[in-house]
Amino acid sequence: MSDTRRTRRFARVLAGLGVISGAALVARPEDVVDSVAPAFPRERLWLVRLLGVRLLAQHGAVLVAPRRELIRLSSAVDLVHAATMVPFVASSRYGRAARLSGGLAAAYAAVALAVAPRSASGAPAVDG
Repeated sequence: MSDTRRTRRFARVLAGLGVISGAALVARPEDVVDSVAPAFPRERLWLVRLLGVRLLAQHGAVLVAPRRELIRLSSAVDLVHAATMVPFVASSRYGRAARLSGGLAAAYAAVALAVAPRSASGAPAVDG
């Protein structure tokens, strides 16, 4: 198997995990919050669902078309999400959710960039 096929397959695996996560957040936000961030306010569960919708769309797109540009855009979105979580990390109500959500987004962004094809065509970049 070529490196390009391997990296695209790994990108699809990561995207698949994102789709699964998004689906769980949309379908069962109460259960997810109860298990990972019980202090998260119930009146804000709509935020959990909204994050789930974003994850479904973002990772679904990468799953269908794991192109370099799309993976990089997806990583940028995750980095922005991680940055927006920083002000909440010390909060007693939102802190645990912010640390988990922001940390996972930052980790996904880093790994996705590392596995993204190195050139727009998917072939290794060649210096000319």
